Amino acid sequence: MTTQAVRLFRKMNGLFAVYKPQGVHWKHVRDSTESNLLKALNSCPPPAPQLALQFQLLSGGENCSSKDVVLSPSMVPTLADHPLVTGPQFHKVHVGVGHRLDAFSSGVLVLGVGKGNGVLEHLCKSHVTRDYTLEGEFGKATDNFTHTGRVIEKTTYDHVTLDKLERVLAMIQGANQKALITYSQVDLHTQEAYELAVRGLLYPHGKSPPILTGLRCIHFNPPNFTLEVQCVNETQKYLRKLIHEVGLELRTSAVCSGVRRTRDGPFKVENALTRQHWTADSIMQAIAHFSKTTRKIRKSGMYRQTAGPLNSSTQVQEQTRSQTEQINLEHVELSSSTSDTVVDRETPVTLSEGRTKQ
Repeated sequence: MTTQAVRLFRKMNGLFAVYKPQGVHWKHVRDSTESNLLKALNSCPPPAPQLALQFQLLSGGENCSSKDVVLSPSMVPTLADHPLVTGPQFHKVHVGVGHRLDAFSSGVLVLGVGKGNGVLEHLCKSHVTRDYTLEGEFGKATDNFTHTGRVIEKTTYDHVTLDKLERVLAMIQGANQKALITYSQVDLHTQEAYELAVRGLLYPHGKSPPILTGLRCIHFNPPNFTLEVQCVNETQKYLRKLIHEVGLELRTSAVCSGVRRTRDGPFKVENALTRQHWTADSIMQAIAHFSKTTRKIRKSGMYRQTAGPLNSSTQVQEQTRSQTEQINLEHVELSSSTSDTVVDRETPVTLSEGRTKQ
């Protein structure tokens, strides 16, 4: 007969998303989640103790002259399996981390528990796009591209306008679009390439440098500005350097004051668990919410493992794009049912070919 703790442990299989605050290392997020899950497992009431047959010696009294031994059978609980004797039943719950965020960044961080740890690897190989919100500040440059770094240069920015910024962003996106076509390994003269480009389903095949699939300005109030970015194979260091590159293209300097991930494939910021919701109950609800997405990711990963050696490269690419499309479009179908949950490849695409005078 299984205990309540064992039944709860068997349900801990799948993916869920949490919201990592800025200034917190991803290892702290993982360790906090593991600790909360362990506390929930070990706090479950223990099963009723087993009963063992025991014979007790009965006294015949003072007036009894018989020398016969009188034994009385009784059932007593055995304490050999009691938690105070054996200790906690569970000592480790492995929680895996998907696309990581450094301490400077915040936003959606996908975690996996149980069999979900294997699905995380499939998610990393599926080339899903991730959305970021980048906050920048004109007028200075630092040694690490952030506003907290050591200032190495100060410049003027009065000549920067929204129109100039949008032209620079369009030029950067054009350079990345060329790189995307190159790494997608499709013949540009085929109908397949045309249809994929029209539907926005071109993705890099295999290893590739960071590539931006979307870039636009959503707030401009000099010296502060905010960019919205869609990308694949990126790192947060590359995104901070992107702000620096934008400043150079505008004949000034700029630093990054914030990096916030708002979507990681089908996992949106609206579905991410905030710090006060990193509890076992909330995590179990999130795992159930993303169970359909987890099955799709696992299915796409199993296909690449089994069908890859058998099919031609073109067929594998078509199936991979099909599965990736389903995963990327899954975030449109998913919506949060509550409003209180928000939940080193350093070879960036060069911009020297597209530099223009402002």
